[in-house]
Amino acid sequence: MYTITDQLKDIGFSINPLDYIIKRNNGNRQFNTSNYFCILIVLQDLDVLVENVFHTIKAGNIVFIGPHKNIIFGERKGPEIYIIAFSSCFYERSTKDSLFLNSQLFFNYNSDIFVAPFLNKDEKKVVLMERMENYQLKDKNLYVAAAHNAIERLMLDAFLHIPAEETKKDYNFEYLYYVNKFKILLQRDYKKAKKVSYYASELNITSRKLTEMTEYISGKTAKQIIIEKLINEFEKAINFSNHTISEISYELGFSDEGNFSNFIKKHAGKYPSEMK
Repeated sequence: MYTITDQLKDIGFSINPLDYIIKRNNGNRQFNTSNYFCILIVLQDLDVLVENVFHTIKAGNIVFIGPHKNIIFGERKGPEIYIIAFSSCFYERSTKDSLFLNSQLFFNYNSDIFVAPFLNKDEKKVVLMERMENYQLKDKNLYVAAAHNAIERLMLDAFLHIPAEETKKDYNFEYLYYVNKFKILLQRDYKKAKKVSYYASELNITSRKLTEMTEYISGKTAKQIIIEKLINEFEKAINFSNHTISEISYELGFSDEGNFSNFIKKHAGKYPSEMK
């Protein structure tokens, strides 16, 4: 289990080369984002597995990854990949900040990551690495302010690459906030909790209210979102692992393989053995 850095624990923010993070993890390339939001600054090609889906990230891109995601970094040479990690408590100071965090950058409903070009690469390297280091050496408050500003600049640049029709949607922010919190909880607990009531209780709202919110934001009920999550996890496991159907059913929190098979048949239209 990776132990977060003292800086991340202390102020809720850190920026480090990937090499350093892997070294701290005793050479293990497998991580979980836990409660943190992560931005990867990729200045050389990188292969990465996020939630069992393989991605090749070309040099010159930034990658946004939300909380509670499993990541495995591929082998590569050189120091030109950096990881920014920060907590919601560190970043959220205003409604605008909350809107940024709850946007498609970290909650891309079509993928577990969002990739955008790293604009003005040379300028940003100076701002993010050299100037941040100078701020850190001089004053903690300056460093925190500079870190917040650096994250905001990266997000603003990335927003340019979200389709215009998506950014113009008139979302109810309260609903968006709760639906994204629901997705974080689901990412964390889908193996043990499969009822809408559990997630509604965690959010201190009713099941009916949660479903109303998910239908408004995504056009799907909360139950449909839970089912889709389980189906997607099964499909990824069957396609990207050597586990048996019995092992996958147990991993997904089903105590009986027969019940699992019936669940998949009901919601995916095929038995697990037909999908393998």
